[in-house]
Amino acid sequence: MKARKIVLTSGKGGVGKTTATVNIGAALAKRGHRVILVDTDIGLRNLDLVLGLEKRIVFDLVEVIEGRCQVRQALIKDKRFESLAILPAAQTRNKDAITEDQMARLIDELADMADYVLIDCPAGIEGGFRNAIAGADEAIVVTTPEVSAIRDADRVIGKLAEKNIPMRLILNRIRPEMVRTGDMLSIDDVCEILSIELLGIIPDDEEIIDTTNRGEPLVLGEGYRLRGIYEKIVRRLEGDLIPFTNLETPGFFGRLFGTLKAG
Repeated sequence: MKARKIVLTSGKGGVGKTTATVNIGAALAKRGHRVILVDTDIGLRNLDLVLGLEKRIVFDLVEVIEGRCQVRQALIKDKRFESLAILPAAQTRNKDAITEDQMARLIDELADMADYVLIDCPAGIEGGFRNAIAGADEAIVVTTPEVSAIRDADRVIGKLAEKNIPMRLILNRIRPEMVRTGDMLSIDDVCEILSIELLGIIPDDEEIIDTTNRGEPLVLGEGYRLRGIYEKIVRRLEGDLIPFTNLETPGFFGRLFGTLKAG
């Protein structure tokens, strides 16, 4: 049985797409799935850094496509989970080094080796974006509640709709206190503008910066406030009906800690 092939995309850069890719991938591996993460941001790879695997790269995605190595040689297995692997992007090549057809064939090959292939898409809607979505049969659009990010996400949603790729939304870096004062768009506002199914809501939290800098997915650590949020996202991705945490009332983190302690 072939893997689900899901591209994570955003339009705007810096909205937390790569961090989401890593944490969703790690959470799926933790649930026993075989997961391959593919970095398609040729020339600007980061997925390896967020997973702390940058020193183990020997081959990359472009070298696989050019036939310089086998795909299994380029995959780097995460030592924390044998079922989690990444295929890194090339750091010294341009995004036009590969074609959409080549990428689609590569993703198909990877789909024979895993339960999930998560494709980390570069920012923008140019060649890198077109390559990244070429092999995907589902999409997760990641955005923050900033007007510029939402506008770019809307452009991406339009491009995905042209390809008939089903998509869902992750709204990242929500700050409930700013929503309450009217200084930030609410979850309902963003959902109404973008009009796609909501998959997850992630509050703004500095522990993302801390774990990213250390190359450690927060879903694998103990006591992280956002771990439960990502685990819920993954359960929804797998079809479970999980209610959304209400972030727009006071005392969210206190209740979240209480929930985690209660299991």
